[in-house]
Amino acid sequence: MKLLLIHTGGTIGMVSSDDGLTPQAGLVEAAVAARLPVGVDVHQHVFTPLVDSANLGPDHWNEMLDVIDAHPDCPVLVIQGTDTMAFTGAALSQALEGLERRVVLCASMVPLGAGGDAEANLSSAIDALLHDKTVGVFLSFNNTLMSARAVVKHHSYALDSFRTIPQDPMTRPKHRRFGAKRLAIVTLAAGLPAAALAAMLAELDGAVLRVFGTGTIMSDAGLIAALSQAVERGVQIRAVSQCEVGSLEPGTYAAGAALWNTGVQNGGRETPEAALVHLWLN
Repeated sequence: MKLLLIHTGGTIGMVSSDDGLTPQAGLVEAAVAARLPVGVDVHQHVFTPLVDSANLGPDHWNEMLDVIDAHPDCPVLVIQGTDTMAFTGAALSQALEGLERRVVLCASMVPLGAGGDAEANLSSAIDALLHDKTVGVFLSFNNTLMSARAVVKHHSYALDSFRTIPQDPMTRPKHRRFGAKRLAIVTLAAGLPAAALAAMLAELDGAVLRVFGTGTIMSDAGLIAALSQAVERGVQIRAVSQCEVGSLEPGTYAAGAALWNTGVQNGGRETPEAALVHLWLN
Protein backbone atom coordinates (compact mmCIF):
# COMPACT_ATOMS: atom_id res chain seq x y z
CA MET A 1 0.00 0.00 0.00
CA LYS A 2 1.09 3.57 -0.66
CA LEU A 3 0.57 6.67 1.46
CA LEU A 4 1.28 10.32 0.68
CA LEU A 5 2.30 12.47 3.66
CA ILE A 6 2.11 16.25 3.26
CA HIS A 7 3.52 18.05 6.28
CA THR A 8 2.99 21.83 6.26
CA GLY A 9 3.77 22.56 9.92
CA GLY A 10 1.66 23.20 13.01
CA THR A 11 1.64 22.59 16.75
CA ILE A 12 1.75 18.82 16.39
CA GLY A 13 5.40 18.95 15.22
CA MET A 14 6.70 21.63 17.60
CA VAL A 15 8.92 21.54 20.68
CA SER A 16 9.48 24.00 23.51
CA SER A 17 12.19 26.64 23.22
CA ASP A 18 13.17 29.80 25.09
CA ASP A 19 10.95 31.76 22.71
CA GLY A 20 7.97 29.39 22.91
CA LEU A 21 6.90 26.50 20.68
CA THR A 22 8.97 26.12 17.52
CA PRO A 23 8.94 23.51 14.70
CA GLN A 24 11.33 20.57 14.94
CA ALA A 25 12.31 18.98 11.65
CA GLY A 26 11.59 15.28 11.33
CA LEU A 27 9.40 14.94 14.41
CA VAL A 28 6.14 14.35 12.55
CA GLU A 29 7.73 12.16 9.91
CA ALA A 30 9.22 9.87 12.58
CA ALA A 31 5.89 9.67 14.43
CA VAL A 32 4.08 8.70 11.23
CA ALA A 33 6.69 6.06 10.35
CA ALA A 34 6.41 4.53 13.82
CA ARG A 35 2.67 4.03 13.36
CA LEU A 36 2.70 2.45 9.92
CA PRO A 37 2.60 -1.32 9.42
CA VAL A 38 5.32 -3.05 7.45
CA GLY A 39 4.85 -2.78 3.70
CA VAL A 40 3.39 0.74 3.50
CA ASP A 41 5.34 2.84 1.00
CA VAL A 42 5.36 6.48 2.15
CA HIS A 43 5.93 9.44 -0.15
CA GLN A 44 6.75 12.59 1.83
CA HIS A 45 6.32 16.22 0.90
CA VAL A 46 7.51 18.51 3.70
CA PHE A 47 7.08 22.27 3.40
CA THR A 48 10.40 24.10 3.63
CA PRO A 49 10.32 26.03 5.82
CA LEU A 50 7.45 24.62 7.86
CA VAL A 51 4.54 27.07 8.00
CA ASP A 52 2.54 28.26 10.97
CA SER A 53 -1.06 27.67 9.90
CA ALA A 54 -1.85 31.36 10.45
CA ASN A 55 0.23 31.96 7.31
CA LEU A 56 -1.35 29.25 5.14
CA GLY A 57 -3.20 30.49 2.08
CA PRO A 58 -3.97 29.89 -1.59
CA ASP A 59 -0.39 29.36 -2.72
CA HIS A 60 0.05 26.62 -0.12
CA TRP A 61 -3.25 24.99 -1.12
CA ASN A 62 -2.04 24.96 -4.72
CA GLU A 63 1.20 23.29 -3.59
CA MET A 64 -0.78 20.62 -1.74
CA LEU A 65 -3.01 20.04 -4.77
CA ASP A 66 -0.02 19.74 -7.13
CA VAL A 67 1.53 17.08 -4.89
CA ILE A 68 -1.78 15.23 -4.55
CA ASP A 69 -2.21 15.22 -8.34
CA ALA A 70 1.34 13.89 -8.74
CA HIS A 71 0.44 10.82 -6.62
CA PRO A 72 -2.92 9.72 -8.03
CA ASP A 73 -2.88 6.26 -6.45
CA CYS A 74 -2.13 7.35 -2.86
CA PRO A 75 -4.44 8.16 0.02
CA VAL A 76 -3.24 11.42 1.53
CA LEU A 77 -2.38 12.50 5.08
CA VAL A 78 -2.07 16.27 5.51
CA ILE A 79 -0.53 17.67 8.69
CA GLN A 80 -1.08 21.34 9.51
CA GLY A 81 -1.99 23.65 12.38
CA THR A 82 -5.50 24.26 13.63
CA ASP A 83 -5.88 28.02 13.08
CA THR A 84 -6.71 27.80 9.36
CA MET A 85 -7.91 24.19 9.29
CA ALA A 86 -11.42 25.31 8.28
CA PHE A 87 -10.00 27.12 5.25
CA THR A 88 -7.81 24.19 4.17
CA GLY A 89 -10.67 21.73 4.68
CA ALA A 90 -12.93 23.79 2.42
CA ALA A 91 -10.16 24.42 -0.11
CA LEU A 92 -9.17 20.79 -0.62
CA SER A 93 -12.76 19.52 -0.48
CA GLN A 94 -13.99 21.83 -3.22
CA ALA A 95 -10.87 21.65 -5.41
CA LEU A 96 -10.89 17.83 -5.33
CA GLU A 97 -14.66 17.37 -5.69
CA GLY A 98 -15.44 14.58 -8.15
CA LEU A 99 -11.85 13.28 -8.35
CA GLU A 100 -12.40 10.26 -6.07
CA ARG A 101 -9.50 11.10 -3.73
CA ARG A 102 -9.28 10.28 -0.04
CA VAL A 103 -7.57 12.90 2.14
CA VAL A 104 -7.37 13.01 5.92
CA LEU A 105 -6.27 16.19 7.66
CA CYS A 106 -4.64 15.95 11.07
CA ALA A 107 -3.56 18.45 13.72
CA SER A 108 -3.40 18.76 17.47
CA MET A 109 -3.75 21.28 20.26
CA VAL A 110 -0.68 19.90 22.07
CA PRO A 111 2.64 18.84 20.45
CA LEU A 112 3.85 15.28 20.11
CA GLY A 113 5.54 14.03 23.27
CA ALA A 114 3.80 16.55 25.54
CA GLY A 115 1.12 14.25 26.95
CA GLY A 116 -1.74 15.75 24.95
CA ASP A 117 -3.83 14.84 21.94
CA ALA A 118 -1.20 14.61 19.19
CA GLU A 119 -0.48 10.89 19.36
CA ALA A 120 -4.14 9.86 19.41
CA ASN A 121 -5.08 12.24 16.59
CA LEU A 122 -2.23 11.00 14.42
CA SER A 123 -2.97 7.32 15.09
CA SER A 124 -6.65 7.84 14.30
CA ALA A 125 -5.84 9.63 11.05
CA ILE A 126 -3.49 6.87 9.88
CA ASP A 127 -6.00 4.19 10.84
CA ALA A 128 -8.70 6.00 8.85
CA LEU A 129 -6.48 6.09 5.76
CA LEU A 130 -5.37 2.46 5.97
CA HIS A 131 -8.74 0.86 6.72
CA ASP A 132 -11.37 2.99 4.99
CA LYS A 133 -11.56 3.75 1.28
CA THR A 134 -14.42 6.29 1.42
CA VAL A 135 -13.56 9.19 -0.88
CA GLY A 136 -13.58 12.77 0.32
CA VAL A 137 -11.64 15.11 2.58
CA PHE A 138 -11.85 14.47 6.31
CA LEU A 139 -10.47 15.81 9.58
CA SER A 140 -9.29 13.41 12.25
CA PHE A 141 -9.54 15.15 15.61
CA ASN A 142 -10.37 14.16 19.18
CA ASN A 143 -11.17 10.53 18.23
CA THR A 144 -13.63 11.72 15.60
CA LEU A 145 -13.43 11.54 11.81
CA MET A 146 -15.51 14.37 10.37
CA SER A 147 -16.11 15.82 6.94
CA ALA A 148 -13.61 18.64 6.45
CA ARG A 149 -15.56 20.60 3.84
CA ALA A 150 -17.26 22.74 6.49
CA VAL A 151 -15.48 22.33 9.79
CA VAL A 152 -15.37 25.23 12.22
CA LYS A 153 -12.98 25.78 15.10
CA HIS A 154 -15.49 26.65 17.81
CA HIS A 155 -13.07 26.66 20.76
CA SER A 156 -9.62 28.25 20.89
CA TYR A 157 -7.85 25.59 22.96
CA ALA A 158 -10.14 22.67 23.93
CA LEU A 159 -9.22 19.19 22.71
CA ASP A 160 -12.66 18.92 21.03
CA SER A 161 -12.31 22.32 19.37
CA PHE A 162 -13.74 21.32 15.95
CA ARG A 163 -17.22 20.50 14.72
CA THR A 164 -18.64 20.10 11.24
CA ILE A 165 -21.58 22.09 9.86
CA PRO A 166 -24.24 20.41 7.64
CA GLN A 167 -23.94 21.55 4.02
CA ASP A 168 -25.82 21.35 0.74
CA PRO A 169 -24.33 19.04 -1.93
CA MET A 170 -21.19 20.32 -3.64
CA THR A 171 -20.80 20.81 -7.38
CA ARG A 172 -17.59 20.46 -9.36
CA PRO A 173 -15.67 23.74 -9.37
CA LYS A 174 -14.90 25.71 -12.53
CA HIS A 175 -11.24 25.81 -11.47
CA ARG A 176 -9.13 23.44 -9.37
CA ARG A 177 -6.40 25.90 -8.43
CA PHE A 178 -6.46 29.19 -6.55
CA GLY A 179 -5.77 32.27 -8.65
CA ALA A 180 -4.82 35.82 -7.75
CA LYS A 181 -8.23 37.04 -6.64
CA ARG A 182 -8.54 39.71 -3.94
CA LEU A 183 -11.11 38.26 -1.57
CA ALA A 184 -12.21 38.88 2.00
CA ILE A 185 -14.85 37.97 4.56
CA VAL A 186 -16.90 40.99 5.65
CA THR A 187 -19.16 40.92 8.69
CA LEU A 188 -22.15 43.23 9.02
CA ALA A 189 -22.40 44.92 12.41
CA ALA A 190 -24.84 47.37 13.91
CA GLY A 191 -23.76 50.88 12.96
CA LEU A 192 -21.36 49.82 10.18
CA PRO A 193 -20.71 52.98 8.10
CA ALA A 194 -21.75 52.52 4.48
CA ALA A 195 -18.62 54.38 3.38
CA ALA A 196 -16.44 51.82 5.17
CA LEU A 197 -18.15 48.93 3.37
CA ALA A 198 -17.88 50.74 0.04
CA ALA A 199 -14.18 51.42 0.59
CA MET A 200 -13.46 47.78 1.34
CA LEU A 201 -15.46 46.50 -1.64
CA ALA A 202 -13.58 48.94 -3.88
CA GLU A 203 -10.38 46.99 -3.15
CA LEU A 204 -11.82 43.51 -3.75
CA ASP A 205 -12.70 41.16 -6.59
CA GLY A 206 -15.14 39.35 -4.33
CA ALA A 207 -16.35 39.12 -0.76
CA VAL A 208 -18.22 36.83 1.58
CA LEU A 209 -20.82 38.94 3.39
CA ARG A 210 -21.83 37.62 6.80
CA VAL A 211 -25.43 38.81 7.26
CA PHE A 212 -27.94 38.42 10.07
CA GLY A 213 -30.04 35.31 10.72
CA THR A 214 -31.75 33.90 7.64
CA GLY A 215 -30.62 36.79 5.45
CA THR A 216 -31.38 40.26 6.77
CA ILE A 217 -29.39 43.50 6.77
CA MET A 218 -29.80 47.02 8.10
CA SER A 219 -32.25 49.36 6.34
CA ASP A 220 -29.46 51.70 5.27
CA ALA A 221 -29.76 53.20 1.78
CA GLY A 222 -26.03 53.92 1.63
CA LEU A 223 -25.15 50.35 2.52
CA ILE A 224 -27.55 48.95 -0.08
CA ALA A 225 -26.08 51.29 -2.67
CA ALA A 226 -22.55 50.16 -1.82
CA LEU A 227 -23.53 46.53 -2.40
CA SER A 228 -25.43 47.26 -5.62
CA GLN A 229 -22.65 49.35 -7.09
CA ALA A 230 -20.02 46.74 -6.25
CA VAL A 231 -22.06 43.97 -7.90
CA GLU A 232 -22.54 46.16 -10.98
CA ARG A 233 -18.74 46.60 -11.19
CA GLY A 234 -18.37 42.82 -11.26
CA VAL A 235 -17.49 42.20 -7.62
CA GLN A 236 -18.81 38.79 -6.59
CA ILE A 237 -20.51 39.02 -3.20
CA ARG A 238 -21.72 35.82 -1.56
CA ALA A 239 -23.91 36.04 1.54
CA VAL A 240 -23.81 33.61 4.44
CA SER A 241 -25.39 33.73 7.88
CA GLN A 242 -23.56 34.91 10.97
CA CYS A 243 -25.20 31.97 12.73
CA GLU A 244 -22.98 28.90 12.92
CA VAL A 245 -25.72 26.50 11.82
CA GLY A 246 -28.66 27.05 9.50
CA SER A 247 -29.34 28.41 6.05
CA LEU A 248 -30.24 31.67 4.38
CA GLU A 249 -33.90 31.89 3.33
CA PRO A 250 -34.60 34.78 0.94
CA GLY A 251 -38.12 36.16 1.30
CA THR A 252 -38.54 35.27 4.98
CA TYR A 253 -38.24 38.86 6.21
CA ALA A 254 -38.87 42.19 4.50
CA ALA A 255 -35.59 43.36 6.03
CA GLY A 256 -33.81 41.00 3.67
CA ALA A 257 -35.53 42.01 0.43
CA ALA A 258 -33.11 44.84 -0.31
CA LEU A 259 -30.14 42.50 0.09
CA TRP A 260 -31.30 40.06 -2.56
CA ASN A 261 -32.31 42.87 -4.92
CA THR A 262 -28.66 43.96 -5.10
CA GLY A 263 -27.63 40.77 -6.90
CA VAL A 264 -25.73 39.30 -3.96
CA GLN A 265 -25.34 35.50 -4.21
CA ASN A 266 -27.04 33.18 -1.72
CA GLY A 267 -24.44 31.02 0.03
CA GLY A 268 -27.13 28.89 1.68
CA ARG A 269 -25.67 26.75 4.46
CA GLU A 270 -22.04 27.52 3.62
CA THR A 271 -19.61 28.48 6.32
CA PRO A 272 -17.68 31.70 5.62
CA GLU A 273 -14.62 29.62 4.79
CA ALA A 274 -16.53 27.42 2.34
CA ALA A 275 -18.12 30.47 0.71
CA LEU A 276 -14.72 32.13 0.31
CA VAL A 277 -13.29 29.03 -1.38
CA HIS A 278 -16.35 28.91 -3.66
CA LEU A 279 -15.59 32.45 -4.82
CA TRP A 280 -11.98 31.51 -5.50
CA LEU A 281 -12.80 28.44 -7.58
CA ASN A 282 -15.90 29.63 -9.47
